[in-house]
Amino acid sequence: MDSPVQIPFKSFIQLKANDDTPIYLQIIFEFIKAIQLGLLPEGTKIPGTRILCKLLSINRNTLIKAFQDLESQGFIEIRPNKGTFILSDQKHDPRKKEVSKPVAANVQPFTFKHSSVLESPLERSDLPLQFNDGLPDLRLIHTDILARLYVSKLKRQKIRQPWEQIQTQSHQNFKKQFFNFLNLTRGLRISEANLLTTTSHEVSLYLVAKLLISVGDGVVVGAPGYYLSNMTLTDSGAKIIPVPVDDEGIKIDALKKACEHQHISVVYLTSIYHYPTTVSLSAKRRMEILELSNQYGFVILEDDYDFDFQLDNNPILPLAAIDSNERVVYIGSFARSLPAGFGYGFVAAPAAFIKELEKHLSILEPGIDVIKEQVLTGWIQDGEVHRLSKKNKVIYKERRDHFVSLLNSRLGGRIRFKIPNRGLAIWVEWLDHFNLIEMQKKCAENGLFLPKTVLYQSKNLTATRLGFGSLDLLEMANAVGILTKSLDSLVFD
Repeated sequence: MDSPVQIPFKSFIQLKANDDTPIYLQIIFEFIKAIQLGLLPEGTKIPGTRILCKLLSINRNTLIKAFQDLESQGFIEIRPNKGTFILSDQKHDPRKKEVSKPVAANVQPFTFKHSSVLESPLERSDLPLQFNDGLPDLRLIHTDILARLYVSKLKRQKIRQPWEQIQTQSHQNFKKQFFNFLNLTRGLRISEANLLTTTSHEVSLYLVAKLLISVGDGVVVGAPGYYLSNMTLTDSGAKIIPVPVDDEGIKIDALKKACEHQHISVVYLTSIYHYPTTVSLSAKRRMEILELSNQYGFVILEDDYDFDFQLDNNPILPLAAIDSNERVVYIGSFARSLPAGFGYGFVAAPAAFIKELEKHLSILEPGIDVIKEQVLTGWIQDGEVHRLSKKNKVIYKERRDHFVSLLNSRLGGRIRFKIPNRGLAIWVEWLDHFNLIEMQKKCAENGLFLPKTVLYQSKNLTATRLGFGSLDLLEMANAVGILTKSLDSLVFD
């Protein structure tokens, strides 16, 4: 075996004094890497700590600590009065004179599935003003109240039972309060067996699509439709069949025609507040879709993504509330106005379907956030959820009405829109002819960001979905002013 002082340790033990990783850990990592690459073959004797410290310019106590860890992990053996030796099973190649990092010339990278469907269309911008597709204003959240409630639950939590028992009991209490809340607010008639709760609306949709859709299944969606849900449905293997939407929702004659020409497995609807146009499915069409579901055997996947924001005193109940034949799978969100992590997604459906969903959810989300569920259970029991909803309703209704006033005063005669009764966005159709991408660029030059996901343009349509909920009154005025200025520069210049 070569003399240890002949080994060029500094060529492969690279230590960085300014790195966040402690030096002794760097030593451990570098030695393990050298052993695994065969740079320090089995049986190699390492120089004494004083010599090695001088070579690597490190403190001796630091090196001794690193060597102790290496020995405990089985990479080296420290033999009293004999020295320190490598225990790797790597074999020494006598042809190696200069130590260099080997390069595997013929090793190919591993293969994996690539999705062209799930490419994120979302954009980010640092511009001071931004429209979105209808998100709430997180500045309105009373984080101090949330923190106090969360901490108080943590302090009261006394572990007197097995943790699995605590999780089960907490989750059962939450589901009991939650299905009662859904029955009260949405007119459902469900029990605990008909309800699945998830960490988000997106997880709910993913799980439901996984169970309902096989590769090649025909799935009807409204056109224009919700790009994120279409991505999830397509990724599940769906063959998307777009059906036009008018002022009363999805067109029944077009839906019936689609059913007559091919097998339809699922009809995906945002019936209460269609995305992106904000229209509600009329009462007549609701009954017709339920009848078609019974006739052609498709499942109605009803997505109530924005029920939290009912702004006027005329709430529309979901199809699930009038479904007597168990043809509707109802998904939605809860507490969207709370910070990320506090909200919930849910699925309401026949008990057998929920039971199957639970199998898949147990893999995706095996644990339960007990404290979070206890906080929300208390909120529902104490009526805090209703108080928060009432408070938000006043704020967002004022913002909607102010936004409508601004659109009428600054852009009246150049746009067409209907005032939505719910949600935090307005569907605006432009009467002038111009390119929306050019409008996006003009707005950006003036400090307003219009993401591509809110732009809709075809041969017969130029429209934008403008979210007002995240803007205060002054920000709205500035944003509409920039829209007007940008439109003028496109149309009149």
